[in-house]
Amino acid sequence: MAEITIDKLPRKLRETFEKANLAVERGSPEYAFGMYKQILAVEPRFLAARKNLRVAQLKVAMAKKPTQMTHQMSSLKGMFTLMGGQGKLNKDPKGALAAAEKLMELDPLNFQFLKFYSDAAQAAEMTEAAVQTLELARPYFAKNVDFLRLLAGLYLETKNPAGAKDCFGAVVKLRPGDQQAIKDLKDAAALDTMKVGNWEEKGDFRKKLKDQKLAQQLEQQNRSVQGEADVADLIKARLQDVQREPQNMNFRRALADLYLRAGQFDEALKALDDAEKAAGRADPQIEKMKSAIKVKRYDAAIAAEKDPAKAEAIRQERATFIFDDAVEMARRYPNDLQCRYDLGVQYFGRERYMDAIEEFQLAQRNPQRRIQALYHLALCFSRMGQSDIAFEQLKKAESELTLMDENKKAITYELGLLSEQMGRKDEAAAYYKAIYAVDIKYRDVAQKIASVYQKQA
Repeated sequence: MAEITIDKLPRKLRETFEKANLAVERGSPEYAFGMYKQILAVEPRFLAARKNLRVAQLKVAMAKKPTQMTHQMSSLKGMFTLMGGQGKLNKDPKGALAAAEKLMELDPLNFQFLKFYSDAAQAAEMTEAAVQTLELARPYFAKNVDFLRLLAGLYLETKNPAGAKDCFGAVVKLRPGDQQAIKDLKDAAALDTMKVGNWEEKGDFRKKLKDQKLAQQLEQQNRSVQGEADVADLIKARLQDVQREPQNMNFRRALADLYLRAGQFDEALKALDDAEKAAGRADPQIEKMKSAIKVKRYDAAIAAEKDPAKAEAIRQERATFIFDDAVEMARRYPNDLQCRYDLGVQYFGRERYMDAIEEFQLAQRNPQRRIQALYHLALCFSRMGQSDIAFEQLKKAESELTLMDENKKAITYELGLLSEQMGRKDEAAAYYKAIYAVDIKYRDVAQKIASVYQKQA
């Protein structure tokens, strides 16, 4: 079942979601429970509400300092709900998930309940909800091998081998002699490398595994370089490897990395050009590596230039290259949302806000860039004098962040500024106070809070 985002919700549900989040922020998580459940009853695919509900439930549960006895008592209280839910797994998955939610409300840190929640979410084709819930509960189960294995299995189910590798790694640390755990870790690591390397599913798995091990060995060698003599020796060795196995991309990438370490930028670029020729196709990852090397070449030239005027000319040339490169990458790889985001940033820096908006609207579909894209969209609309639209973009981003991290601080601060601009002084003060409560040194928030209290005096 596909997840939906807040912008797809009806207006009333969005308002309810914002009220629930506000209740949690103001220290009334129990009050928010009903509102989150009301939203999920209408739209179960809205995972942000499910996540915030779980965070609120966990906050209440942890405040009570649960013990093993606590979980035993909750198991007794929830026994009939659990049995009824298990009976619905095959015939009524949504009913089973509803039962699982009741158990989460009873005790979100009961492993028996969490395992059933995982089964129910998968039966309802909402495996991501199970992953989300177990991720939030993981700190409590950091040394529980069964829990870690359960979460690892969900990660594999959702094609996240990196997450599985992390869980299996934790199991191996807890049980160093567990051969099954060691095998699981190796398998997850291999799958993760295959995913990162964008390997096709078909082909010789043993050969791919061998390539993976080789890449790790080469990376280790490069990291262990101590001086220029070591670099020179390794470059000679990699050149011999390339001559012996011209189709092996690992050797060619390692060679480019060594040239870069030696400050031989042109040679590094040629090694990557040769890698693309040997592969017979363009590779966006190699293209990005080439772009990064060119930027470093500019940086080296700026650092070496003693004439301030000439150094400034090189800086301008560098800026032009970065912009032109972002335009070209987006043209060549139009479906690469990271490229669209990078181009949006370049347009934004040049105050080409309409062009930037177009790129950020595409980039927000990338889960890894969604929050930053929404934030930049808001800044674009704000610069264009469209404060109400900017405010909406920031509220979307805010609703998807639970913890007051650096991203949320920046978003909350902009919400405060926009509220001030729109004459909503009390609302602006509330946003600044939310930051002030966790980071008194953030930007000029201390001065803003002081100003608020001076006016009240």
